[in-house]
Amino acid sequence: MKYFILTILFFTTAINAQKKTNAKVALDSTNYYIELANFHKKNNNFRSSQDYIQKAIEFAEIKKDIQAQADAYSFLGSVYFELKKIEDAIQTYDKSIKLYSTQKPSSNQAYALYNLGVCYVEMKDYSKAEFYFKGAENIYEIIEIPEAKEMVNLQKGIVYRAKGENQLALSILNTIIIKPDEEDHFKTKAEALYQIGLIEAENNRNNLAINYLTKAMELSTKNKNFELKSKVAKSLSEVYEKMIDINNSFKYIKQHIRIRDSIKEIINKRVGTEDFLSFKQAEQLKSIDQMNRENKEQQRANKFSKLISILSIALISILSLLSLSLYKNNIIRSQSNKQLLDKNQELQIAKDKAEKASKARAEFLSTVSHELRTPLNAINGITHLLIEENPKKSQLQYLTSLKFSGDYLLTFINDILEINRVESENIEIESINVNVKQLLSDLHNSFKDLASKNNNEFILEIDEKIPDHLIGDPTKLSQIFINLINNALKFTKNGKVSIGASVVKTENDISTVHFEIADTGIGIPIEKQSSIFESFSQGSVEINRKYGGTGLGLAIVKRLVSLLGGEIQLVSSQGIGSTFSFDIDFKLGQQTFVEVKKQYDESIFVHKKVLVVEDNKINQMITKKMLENKEIICELVDNGEEAIEMVRSNEYDLILMDVHLPGINGTEATEKIRVFNKTIPVIALTAISLNENREMLLSFGMNDVVTKPFNPDNFYKVIANQLSSI
Repeated sequence: MKYFILTILFFTTAINAQKKTNAKVALDSTNYYIELANFHKKNNNFRSSQDYIQKAIEFAEIKKDIQAQADAYSFLGSVYFELKKIEDAIQTYDKSIKLYSTQKPSSNQAYALYNLGVCYVEMKDYSKAEFYFKGAENIYEIIEIPEAKEMVNLQKGIVYRAKGENQLALSILNTIIIKPDEEDHFKTKAEALYQIGLIEAENNRNNLAINYLTKAMELSTKNKNFELKSKVAKSLSEVYEKMIDINNSFKYIKQHIRIRDSIKEIINKRVGTEDFLSFKQAEQLKSIDQMNRENKEQQRANKFSKLISILSIALISILSLLSLSLYKNNIIRSQSNKQLLDKNQELQIAKDKAEKASKARAEFLSTVSHELRTPLNAINGITHLLIEENPKKSQLQYLTSLKFSGDYLLTFINDILEINRVESENIEIESINVNVKQLLSDLHNSFKDLASKNNNEFILEIDEKIPDHLIGDPTKLSQIFINLINNALKFTKNGKVSIGASVVKTENDISTVHFEIADTGIGIPIEKQSSIFESFSQGSVEINRKYGGTGLGLAIVKRLVSLLGGEIQLVSSQGIGSTFSFDIDFKLGQQTFVEVKKQYDESIFVHKKVLVVEDNKINQMITKKMLENKEIICELVDNGEEAIEMVRSNEYDLILMDVHLPGINGTEATEKIRVFNKTIPVIALTAISLNENREMLLSFGMNDVVTKPFNPDNFYKVIANQLSSI
């Protein structure tokens, strides 16, 4: 109720102040809409209130009136708060405060900060609540309204008490209660007394608690704050109960119930002025008739007065016994509820610990995998450069082994990053045209060499009824098939591996396609099939040593199939083979024409001038050598600030920009370069981590992305594509 009254006072003040500065307010003005919204809010018509405040926001945006926008968003926050939509209220107050921050400090801004703090109190996020209360307090000091600090200090005291910091709470609350009653402008003294009483009760100082609560009762009665009076009566009852003073406990619990019911009746029963006068007249007439009837029946009533007294005493005794029984039942119920609440809190704590442990694991693996890429880039890059320099035959064997080991380690790191990414749900599903038949055909061709190494028959069976154009995510589909096909070929020798795709049904523009990858390899034991899709899980240690791998492929497959709306199925027998299958629903797409990119001509590299922005000295050496091998002129800088000045004062054909740099990072440097040069191609160099993606990097003005460690063919191809577009 107090929050509601303060909100009404705030917006009434804001509207009246605006009216003074603009006497000719049009019917479609922001203030007019806020008035309508406030009217409907006071009548509990929140739907209409929200509609009108939205109109106020739109009108203020059209007029580019920042102050009016802030006032409207602040009012909308109060509507959400009363509807108990606390998260929506927080978001809306945030918008309001950001708009207020562009204006001069004002009481409206301070009040919005105060209300946001109250929202975080409701969410039990006391650290944020303290932050916003402090902001409100600072503004009240700037605009010289020191008495408003009482309201903020009261909330800070409530926050400290809720956090268990009772000494801090008492130090604030005591400064409020020492003020004379006539200086209690915001009626905070009664609430402060109540909060101190609760603290003393928690510390089992019951006599002190009763003293403070009794003063709070007297002051709330004087201020006609019946809601607070009801809470104080309930707390007094609980304190007397702890002291085993049943009479006083019963007295105050009855008082609490009576006040609470009266408040409900007052709220629910809203009588207009005319109706109220009619009601009073009818009551007076009824009273006169009643007096006449009582006079006529007085003699008969006297005859039975003794009997009535006896019956009344008996009835009061029965009601007292019933009330006492009900009171004891309420005590037992409260104890049971407290036990349930304690158990729920224990379960919530256990759940939070499990979630934190899972998050810490994902972040640790992502960080370690990301940091391994920098030295791995040096290993793979130097190996590539040495192989290109025509080494001796004996050296070539060692370099080839080193390259194989580097590629294997890179695959392992990529699998760790991928499983972390899909498990963190930091992944988006594309909906674009995809030719499933062509996709499977391309994959079949790319795996033919691997199939021949193990002397496997490699079969592709595609249902021609599958539509040529479906809406799906070709990247996720490719990841699924690559993992499954690679496993089938790896674990099968002198056998048969088949890829199958067939239409299950097509209706309502939805085509369901069944996919199946089968092999005649080593198979999976029955006892391992339930865990084979878990991270880092393989059939056995012996299988890991013999065939290699990370044990992450099937975990990635299961998650990706689930994201695409399917469910992976496994049928396998040890020594006979395995079959993985799943169904995916695709929307029917439209025919599209994709331009085939031409292969690049190496002459495009000759005498081109490239700026390399890289802080790692080894990576500088490798990148420069790879560029100079293609007759590219290369200049090096190791930070973003110097890169900006070099581009400003020199002409370059292309920039290779490392994302992680000392000082300003690569994305910030690219944004600053785009201010004065919007045409030069910028290629991001990054070891993409769990929180990075290609789309995010391109949004900063970069043209393409090359991941570390470099794949030389892809590295040169991306550079050639960008140079050809100049």
